Amino acid sequence: MTGRMRTTAILAALMLVQPAWAQDATEAPAEASGEMPPPDAMADGSTPDEPMAEGETGGAEPAASDAEAAEGEATAGTETPTEEELEETAATAGVTPEQGATDAEAAEATAPEMATDLSGPDAFADIADEGERSVALFNEMGKVLQHPRCLNCHPVTGGPLQGDDMHPHMPPMIRGAADFGPDGMNCNTCHGAENVPFTTGEGSIPGHEPWSLAPVSMGWVGKSLGEICEQIKDPERNGGKDLEALYEHNAEDGLVGWGWEPGEGRTPAPGSQEIFGELTRAWIDTGAACPS
Repeated sequence: MTGRMRTTAILAALMLVQPAWAQDATEAPAEASGEMPPPDAMADGSTPDEPMAEGETGGAEPAASDAEAAEGEATAGTETPTEEELEETAATAGVTPEQGATDAEAAEATAPEMATDLSGPDAFADIADEGERSVALFNEMGKVLQHPRCLNCHPVTGGPLQGDDMHPHMPPMIRGAADFGPDGMNCNTCHGAENVPFTTGEGSIPGHEPWSLAPVSMGWVGKSLGEICEQIKDPERNGGKDLEALYEHNAEDGLVGWGWEPGEGRTPAPGSQEIFGELTRAWIDTGAACPS
């Protein structure tokens, strides 16, 4: 990691970056986003009553990269702290500079192509060997488990990801001690009990009660499907769930179900929670085998 990237990552991890409220209206809003355009002005100086034509930039310079924009906003109007000062502050807060970037890089490198369909258990009935059928069923479940709607809230090192491209959460966000964001800016500061459509453009702020990250022990980003399988079966890592409790979680949990109703601007998980539950049931009944 270059010195510039390291400095930016520290700033993001410590939430020194000002929120980047505005996005191009043609871009799909980000997953688990707290972005809310201010009521009286957009970042380019226009107001909600003055929509820009497609392709118009309002005289602004082309958007900088995320790293350049974050660093620029973080240091505007203030004396830029040295990297040593930032590292000392980060160490005091228990935050590593890599948080926020590592998961996004891992997601880009390892996440499979986003699935658009989900088959039910009957599609695998012709597989005679029960163990092979069980593996095939879990592979189908993996279309949901490795979809952005799941992975974005199952990070390994940093805070949440967002969007179908699984980029770091903006405004920058850390996990917090209780997987609920930092003190003073918990997840429910922006995320309510239901999705809330934007009033000034396409998209929405996602919401559900509760809204939080999965614990670190259930981080999946960058993991193989076989590793995820072993992880979710392990009561020491999955919150003490046996297989029956795991089935109930997949088939009935409301936050899991949000993946199929994620609000405007996000691609739903493939299939339905009902099919996902049926796959989980069939996988358990055939021995809960994991891919190698």
